[in-house]
Amino acid sequence: MTPAAREALRGPVIELARRAGAAIMAVYASDFAVEHKEDRSPLTQADLAAHRVIGAGLDALTPQLPVLSEESAEVAWSERATWRRYWLVDPLDGTREFVKRNGEFTVNIALIEDGEPTLGVIYAPALDELAHAVRGAGASAHDSNGTRGLRVATRHTPPWRVAGSRSHRDPRTEVFLARIGEHELLALGSSLKFCRLAAGELDVYVRYGPTCEWDTAAGQCILEEAGGRLTDLAGEPLTYNRRETLLNPDFIASAGAHDWRVQAA
Repeated sequence: MTPAAREALRGPVIELARRAGAAIMAVYASDFAVEHKEDRSPLTQADLAAHRVIGAGLDALTPQLPVLSEESAEVAWSERATWRRYWLVDPLDGTREFVKRNGEFTVNIALIEDGEPTLGVIYAPALDELAHAVRGAGASAHDSNGTRGLRVATRHTPPWRVAGSRSHRDPRTEVFLARIGEHELLALGSSLKFCRLAAGELDVYVRYGPTCEWDTAAGQCILEEAGGRLTDLAGEPLTYNRRETLLNPDFIASAGAHDWRVQAA
């Protein structure tokens, strides 16, 4: 896909994320029920409503491209392996935060081409915060302060500003925090951590334990276009649809000014 073709998709995908956000907020305002998937992760009508909005919208926008969504992920590897270009979607990232009603949940939409995210949109409907990027065209954000370009902050000394998962903590994270020395830990839900890194408000986020490809793709595009990095613990950028599993390896998301691999290993 040409850079111009990707750029032409940016506006429609942003509008689609906002529409999905409106569907989520309609459920958020109600007395919603919570079900659980086989892995015990929560599922609400908001997840399903946003999934339907995004699926229909992407089918209309790019009928030639398949859509892989968290709520329709049961696509055989034999089929997925043939995809060079497709949409990767998390209709409601941070369902636990949604259930807690703390506002820290997002809509994630990414375009994947040859294993790399080339367009990413993240929308936090309860906060009315939007971040987006197109490969080679930079990253931008829209919030109550207006529209601005996103750029990571270059820092070389502590205290480090560290993002932590609000709902998922691992003993290895505590070891990492002890190794890096003086730091300020900010707990955040969902893909908002990538947005805060891209905005220059954080230095690093290390994630141990399972995440899925739809959790990171949009954030990776935004963070990389802002000058940051999202890599595995060996320093290799995350890739997508390269394996039968949809699980990511442990990873480091950073502003890019410091190599965290020794402390994270």
